[in-house]
Amino acid sequence: MGLAVGAAALVAAGPRAAEGARGHPGPETGAAAAAEPARKRPPVETVTAPVRIADGATVRMLRPGDRVDVIAADGGSGSAQVVAAGARVTRVPDVAVAESGALLLLSVPRATAARLAGAGATSRLAVTLC
Repeated sequence: MGLAVGAAALVAAGPRAAEGARGHPGPETGAAAAAEPARKRPPVETVTAPVRIADGATVRMLRPGDRVDVIAADGGSGSAQVVAAGARVTRVPDVAVAESGALLLLSVPRATAARLAGAGATSRLAVTLC
C-alpha cells in the first residue's frame, strides 16, 4: 500500500518545467523541435456529394457503407484519373438505371466534393470498390 501511495504522489507531482519530461530531450540539449507542442489540425468537414456514375449496373451493386474510388475517364484522350479515393457510400437512390448512368451519394471532404462536381461536368465517372 505504501508503495502505491508513493507512486501516486510522484505521478501527481510530475516533472518540473525546468527539468522537462524524463526521457525526452529538452531545448537545452539542442532538440527544440521535440519540445514544441504538436500542431492541432482542424477536423475535416465532410459533405454528401451526389455523383452520376456512367455505368448504372455498377451502382446497383453498391451498398451504404461501401468504400469506393471515383475515377474520371476522358473518352477522347483515353486518360483516367482518381478524383476521390476511399469515398464512403452514404446512399444508393432506388432509381431506374438510365442510359446516362445512375446517381450515387458519397460522403467526402468538401474539397473532394468540388473535384467530383468538376470532373462529373467534363468526364464520365466510374467507381471501383476499395
